Amino acid sequence: MASFLEQLNALNPPDDGRRWVYVPYDQLNPRIGPLDELEPHEAAILLVETTWKGQRRPYHKQKLAWVLASQRQFALEQAARGVHVRVLFGEQSYGELLRAFLEERGLTAKVARPAERELRVDLQPLVDDRLLDLEPHRGWFSTEADFDVLGERPWRMDAFYRQVRQRSDVLMADGSPIGGRYSLDGDNREPWRGEPAAPQPPTFAVGEIEEEVAALVAERFADHPGDLDMSRVASTAEAAHEHWQWFLSHGIENFGEFEDAMSTRSATIFHSLVSPLLNNGRLIAADLVDDVEQCDAPLNSREGFIRQVIGWREFVRHVHERTDGFRDLPGIDVAPAPVTGGLDGGASPNFLDAQHKLPPAYWGEPSGLNCLDTVVSEVWRTGYGHHITRLMVASNIATLLGYSPRELTDWFWVAYIDAYDWVVEPNVLAMGTFATGDVMTTKPYVSGSNYIHKMSDYCSDCVFDPRKTCPLRRAYWAFLAENEERLADNQRVRRALWALGRRSEHERRRDRQETDALRASLAAGERADVSGSA
Repeated sequence: MASFLEQLNALNPPDDGRRWVYVPYDQLNPRIGPLDELEPHEAAILLVETTWKGQRRPYHKQKLAWVLASQRQFALEQAARGVHVRVLFGEQSYGELLRAFLEERGLTAKVARPAERELRVDLQPLVDDRLLDLEPHRGWFSTEADFDVLGERPWRMDAFYRQVRQRSDVLMADGSPIGGRYSLDGDNREPWRGEPAAPQPPTFAVGEIEEEVAALVAERFADHPGDLDMSRVASTAEAAHEHWQWFLSHGIENFGEFEDAMSTRSATIFHSLVSPLLNNGRLIAADLVDDVEQCDAPLNSREGFIRQVIGWREFVRHVHERTDGFRDLPGIDVAPAPVTGGLDGGASPNFLDAQHKLPPAYWGEPSGLNCLDTVVSEVWRTGYGHHITRLMVASNIATLLGYSPRELTDWFWVAYIDAYDWVVEPNVLAMGTFATGDVMTTKPYVSGSNYIHKMSDYCSDCVFDPRKTCPLRRAYWAFLAENEERLADNQRVRRALWALGRRSEHERRRDRQETDALRASLAAGERADVSGSA
């Protein structure tokens, strides 16, 4: 810590007569909150670095490094421009550390409304006691009014996306979408076979701050999973900008066509990898949308990226808020899972009544399914995976095999560097596992081996034949049979249930038996058994 504190002390101006602002760990941009209203010489900011958060869950080492290094670099950047910076270190919660400081000084600080529900709950007593004043979070692209247009639940992203496009006039001409369609998703489903060549993900200089953070993580969180590579952490504002320019130069051109592709040759293909920088505030959505709208990439690439940023990302944030983190789901049991540290462990909706424990394969034990093993290995190496590997491999397999949605959500939360409660819970509980029913998605997003075989090269190096022996084939039919009554009224799966009805009792029995055998093998930490599958 010496290097960081020495650098901060050398830069830090006095705090006399300044107005105080608390800046959470995911608002690392002076334009997001109250800091934007103050001249540097008027402002004093509070940052909190506590082991409390890191000890609540077994977060990936790379994720911890992103949080710590980015916040420390933000502190130095603000001090360099004349803002007084006070960092509160400790082992207590954010609220406890802030309360002690503010009460001792007789201060009230402003804060932009935290994005994470978990942090809002921790800080609410300080808001109640008028130690913190909440102000709007200026980092979002959409408004509450944009979401209000959808009316009562169930809510749908396509309607929300149209509203945001129309209101903001993004990719619009004379009131109509450029290209004639709001979504060009149908043009973005090509597999990638190695051409054109995928760019290498960017790396960044590892300075004293990053080395210090790496040593801290290695010492204090030695028992946490995942590899640590500080060269992949864009911790400074300059590095965040460089990362974004890398995508505009090397990724956006081919992003759209291969947006859904998966490959062993490149885990990232043409994806931007900017989600951790958006979600910690280093980059702001409006800036990215402006750049992409104005660039000369193909329309399907520009629209596909913009839909992810101002469509899906903003939509899930609103849904999470309107349902109180899925605690407000009439007709579905959402009892919270207990977690130590004074806060609950999140709502546990379970529309499909999936109860099996997440197996060791998700923590790195080989499963024998090359698609799952490739994705999991990459996650524990980098803390990243793009949206299709998350949805159609990690979530799909968990849903087919009936693994607990809450366990899977918590796995995503600790494993991915961009995961915060407002984004990870909708993506996994709702989209990935259909645990929330149709509140924001129309059907379970499940597939046997066909989709993975079509959109990736995972099957070519697998011991299973995707057309004959892959156990996901039978797991798909077993899933439909297990949930036939629950999904009977869902029009989006009507054809699949019709096909299930034509399946013989002999085939149904084999589906159940072989899926049970697959589940048992994975539960024991063993590779899936290829024998008997056909």
